[in-house]
Amino acid sequence: MKAVQRWHLSMKDMQILPVPRHRSHLKKPTWILVLVSLVSLFLICAYIYPPHNSAACYVLSSKGCNGFSHWLPPTPAREFTDDEIASHVVIRDILSAPPTQSKNPKIAFLFLTPGALPFERLWDKFFHGHEGRFSVYVHASKDKPLHFSRYFINREIRSDKVVWGKISMVDAERRLLANALKDPDNQHFVLLSDSCIPLQEFDYVFNYLMDTNVSFVDCFEDPGPHGSGRYSEHMLPEVEKSYFRKGSQWFTMKRRHALVVMADSLYYSKFRDYCKPGMDGRNCYSDEHYLPTFFYMLDPDGIANWSVTHVDWSEGKWHPKSYRAQDVTYELMKNITSIDKSVHVTSDERKETQVRQCLWNGMPRQCYLFARKFLPETLDNLMQLFSNYTTI
Repeated sequence: MKAVQRWHLSMKDMQILPVPRHRSHLKKPTWILVLVSLVSLFLICAYIYPPHNSAACYVLSSKGCNGFSHWLPPTPAREFTDDEIASHVVIRDILSAPPTQSKNPKIAFLFLTPGALPFERLWDKFFHGHEGRFSVYVHASKDKPLHFSRYFINREIRSDKVVWGKISMVDAERRLLANALKDPDNQHFVLLSDSCIPLQEFDYVFNYLMDTNVSFVDCFEDPGPHGSGRYSEHMLPEVEKSYFRKGSQWFTMKRRHALVVMADSLYYSKFRDYCKPGMDGRNCYSDEHYLPTFFYMLDPDGIANWSVTHVDWSEGKWHPKSYRAQDVTYELMKNITSIDKSVHVTSDERKETQVRQCLWNGMPRQCYLFARKFLPETLDNLMQLFSNYTTI
């Protein structure tokens, strides 16, 4: 009997004990599902509407937008506009056509100057004895120069006003190219300013340019305010921000690339209309961005990505260093002609220095054939030193 009573008491105690609540254990997987759903929705939105702000990119990935894009599905290819299709067909045919053959190939020297050419005597010395291997074209945008060298007499083309930083600078370059292209013997084209000087003797320059497999168009990516910060979304869809590049305007160009530049109207019009000083609070300069961006988009392997015209930006000003008479010494010229690496510095807070080995047909070689910015007072020193520093 006592045993039965103990059994009843035990059953009573068990009934008093609280029933386990399994609902609390269900909360954890529910919240995991909710969290996974939210993250998935976030990633889908980020893919459809990718962030354009760099800070937002780094929220997504420590590598920025580039790091994030590696594990997303590839972005569908954009459909080209009619104008792009027409432009690409013309450009492709020009670039794929065999080079024009000339029994007497020449280099066209294109001088972009406001008026007088202070180094005409030095260029006369450079050209002397090489008649028939070069052509000279002068775009004098302000005053008709008085020439002293026979190589420059009657070599002016029809010129127009040029304003620093505006599309008129690019217009002048295209005007020079158009006039030089009329001579089928001109196979390479060199753009020079009134402050430019030769660093090497003619034969060296001729062989360097004629035998190269690229055009020397300067081109690099600058993520800072003086690079990509100048980009305008009005250039879309043809010119995307990721394609926007910067570089010196002082180029040398193979004939096929000169023809491509003259054939272009689509990309030129984008820079004419949307890359100019003071637009949308930005100071965009077409002469620094049009050709680098154009060739990066359409023939990136056809350019060297550096200019064979040396300039010193070490002072960090809006304009490069100007050389005075006392600066022009044998040591200075030796240092410039010995440089074998091109250097670009970005304009963002990091001030990243991009160093590139100068390669000529795949082989390391000195970078520069010309230099600027020399003041007229340096002429006498340059005339005395020319035959010495060009043999370095």
